[in-house]
Amino acid sequence: MADELISEASNPALRVSKPRRFPSTRRALSDINRVAASTGNDPLLDSLLLRLHTETACRRGGALSLRPRDLDIEQCLIRLREKGETLRWQPVSPKLIVHLQAHSDRRGDGDPDGQLLRYTNGSPITRRRYDHLWTRLGRHLPWVATQQISTHWLRHTTLTWVDCNFCYAVAREYAGHTNGHGDTGQPRLTSARTSPKSPPPSQL
Repeated sequence: MADELISEASNPALRVSKPRRFPSTRRALSDINRVAASTGNDPLLDSLLLRLHTETACRRGGALSLRPRDLDIEQCLIRLREKGETLRWQPVSPKLIVHLQAHSDRRGDGDPDGQLLRYTNGSPITRRRYDHLWTRLGRHLPWVATQQISTHWLRHTTLTWVDCNFCYAVAREYAGHTNGHGDTGQPRLTSARTSPKSPPPSQL
């Protein structure tokens, strides 16, 4: 029809019944961010954690090892140190880098090599903060508990978006992989919660 080889009336495909659409299983990251920002004893910290992982696709270990000296304010980069002794500079939005610096200024002890992410009393956070965060989110959003959403899910969602909108090679670099294994081990990651038309994770 587009090439005018047949007319609309002659197109048999238009007479084929479309299959019934099943209810969407998509869930918005905005719901997770909203609950994190409005519940708990430290919503500023939890919101910062979610944005950090959504934008960078970093692992929990990468976030916990982040130091004040790992922030490059001018170029909007953070230095991530993750498993396998990998080291890379990851791009972030200007808004995130400003919030990370402000968090460090308010809660840090002035040591550029100290842990950046801290509680209001200045104590460094641990992996338990993530456990408490997702447990609380599951109480407010039952689908989070049912589908066992976790920090790694954020990583996979972001890498899927990068793969769909750019290419597999870019996604592998974004994931910080030095070999063929890991979250981007197969081209074209699939996810029920992302699509090429979705907004970039940094805007969610």
